Amino acid sequence: MGCPNQQSEVVAVSGDTKGCSCAPPKTSSAFMVNSEIGAVLAVMRRNVRWGFHYTADEDQLDHPLITSFKEIRKQVFSWQHHWHTISPVIYLQPFLDVIQSDETSAPITGVALSSIYKFLTLEVLDMDTVNVTDALHLIVDAVTSCRFEVTDPASEEVVLMKILQVLLACMKSKASVNLSNQHVCNIVNTCFQIVHQAGSKGELLQRTARHTMHELIRCIFMHLPDVCDNNQDFTPGGRSHSGDEASIPDEDHSSASKPQDNGYTGSKIELAGGPLNLSTNIPEVKMDHESTGDVDQSKTHQVAEPYGVPCMVEIFSFLCSLLNAVEHVGVGPRSNSLTYDEDVPLFAFGLINSAIELSGPSLGHHPEMLALVQNDLFHSLMQFGMSPSPLILSTVCSIVLNLYHLMRVKLKLQLEAFFSCVLMKIAVNKHGASYQQQEVAMETLVDLCRQPGFIHEMYANYDCDISCSNLFEDLANLLSKSAFPVNSPLSAIHVLALEGLIAMISGMAETMGDGDQIPVLEPDASNLEQREAFWNVKCESYENSDCWVPYIHKMKHIKKKLMIGVDHFNRDPKKGFQFLQGSCLLPETLDPISVACFLRYASGLDKNLVGEYLGNHDQFCVDVLQEYAKTFDFQEMNLDIALRVFLETFRLPGESQKIQRVVEAFAERYYGQSPNIFANKDAALLLSYSLIMLNTDQHNTQVKKKMTEDDFIRNNRRINGGNDLPREYLSELYHSICENEIRMTPEQGVGFPSHDP
Repeated sequence: MGCPNQQSEVVAVSGDTKGCSCAPPKTSSAFMVNSEIGAVLAVMRRNVRWGFHYTADEDQLDHPLITSFKEIRKQVFSWQHHWHTISPVIYLQPFLDVIQSDETSAPITGVALSSIYKFLTLEVLDMDTVNVTDALHLIVDAVTSCRFEVTDPASEEVVLMKILQVLLACMKSKASVNLSNQHVCNIVNTCFQIVHQAGSKGELLQRTARHTMHELIRCIFMHLPDVCDNNQDFTPGGRSHSGDEASIPDEDHSSASKPQDNGYTGSKIELAGGPLNLSTNIPEVKMDHESTGDVDQSKTHQVAEPYGVPCMVEIFSFLCSLLNAVEHVGVGPRSNSLTYDEDVPLFAFGLINSAIELSGPSLGHHPEMLALVQNDLFHSLMQFGMSPSPLILSTVCSIVLNLYHLMRVKLKLQLEAFFSCVLMKIAVNKHGASYQQQEVAMETLVDLCRQPGFIHEMYANYDCDISCSNLFEDLANLLSKSAFPVNSPLSAIHVLALEGLIAMISGMAETMGDGDQIPVLEPDASNLEQREAFWNVKCESYENSDCWVPYIHKMKHIKKKLMIGVDHFNRDPKKGFQFLQGSCLLPETLDPISVACFLRYASGLDKNLVGEYLGNHDQFCVDVLQEYAKTFDFQEMNLDIALRVFLETFRLPGESQKIQRVVEAFAERYYGQSPNIFANKDAALLLSYSLIMLNTDQHNTQVKKKMTEDDFIRNNRRINGGNDLPREYLSELYHSICENEIRMTPEQGVGFPSHDP
């Protein structure tokens, strides 16, 4: 008798209905596109601007943007049974036109962005979609050049957040592997520009923008281990990795004369004090492809090919440049949050750490990436490692620990510099380090001691290498002295030092085994007394312990004697040579080659004494100088870089005649290895002298009137065999010297400590 159910079932005409999944059935994609068209049109119709347009004959015409949506609506349902054959560009174009139109308001642009985000996240676009690569490129181009009218700050922030969402969705899409190197760089640029601008807006946008940057970096660099071998490194022409200045954005993306070409910002989005000029205030990722010739055709191909190492090199370089941009950004009363001393390094280091963690050992497999880590990154790590902020120091130490784990074989010198000049100096409270800094440094040293094989690697690679400091010995002394309190209460640092000592001893004990007999290596008197050039001693095989164990034992013995000889030399060069001859490290009768190699390769020598010895007028010293110059490899080096490398090994003497002899030897060696640059060695000599004079002129505070670029070029006219050197070449040398001084004075405290025989 009950009332029958009035909710009758709808009988499906087609039996295509399947189970639910994240990706909708292709037949549903047409309904989804139609739904999003309706959503955009509904918001547009709220504004009278998008009403009918009247012609002279009083006919009603829709706005072109509305017309394009209606045209798609007429056809969309006829595509549903062969959706896989329809190019997504057809139905995406109206949405992208709205995003790029400067006539649309923020709410309309926001709805169009939401539609694109829906298509991406629900996999309406996937790897099997026709022309998916073109569709993704169009989406990125449209979103990175988004235009809209700002009606209120809240709606503006909503649009900016949706831009971040869409760009991140592009990178997380399965089809993102088809994005080009240039488009990935554009995505990172746009997101960072929003990070930069978000400082003057709400807290939520700031956090969202930074989180999106981290997610982008993770998405990009997790792809590095999967990069195919045929995806070679890309080196843009004329590009250096000094990081002293930010890259100049491409003309197509920013220009002072085209304010609305700053990506998402639009001509009507302004910060306090006027529109944001992104081309001068912040660094930018740049893929250099505007050049000519056969080489440039390959560069253009790499810019357009699916993203890989080329864009990752540029992005990693951009992240490193953020650390150098701190000093160039002014701090005002309403400055954004990226202008404070602690905030920028933490943000940049966080992104860099994410890139390193996701790249893994693959980071060191590409020469361009490795060069950035060895030079730009470690320069910043050394600089910010001495920051008074314990938070920055902790972040820096985390990065160094990751680099040690992943790339220590290729970062020997960099790690030595960081351990000895940053960690150990802070741990022993040099330079007025705070207690918090000491604790962070000690924690890092203890973490390193806990790494398997760290102690053995330190001893073999540093303490048994004549060109390195005794890191194992210094670390053991540091931990021993810090393990027990002296005239002070017990602190966390004392406990950490004791834990470090225990970790060192445990590491050595574990490698010995339980019942293994420990061999005692006695010095081979016949081998050690045999005169052999210590700089030529090589290990026959590092794979065979019977070869490398005696080798490092021998090198340690040589290093001990050499350190004593260096100490004697620094007091009296003649006594130093006598001791080294008696220790069989130099021949009984000194020759120029052996003395030159001692001065070149022995660490801890007084650079003032080395410079005076090399500049001496005695014929034997002149011969030594010639051999000393031959120990350098200047191939494929610019003149200024070669001069820096040469002069950093000793201090240039003060007498003009000695300077002339030294510079002549350098110029002869440089010309011999770079004969295509200069007409003769006299040209190399004159220009080298000119660079030294320019260095003094620019960086001596007593010189009031500085030499200009035109003065420098004028002074070097017709020095190249009667002809002029290229102006661009001289200009590059001028700016290199002006921006980066050639330091003539050696740093104090560099080298080995004194040792008595």
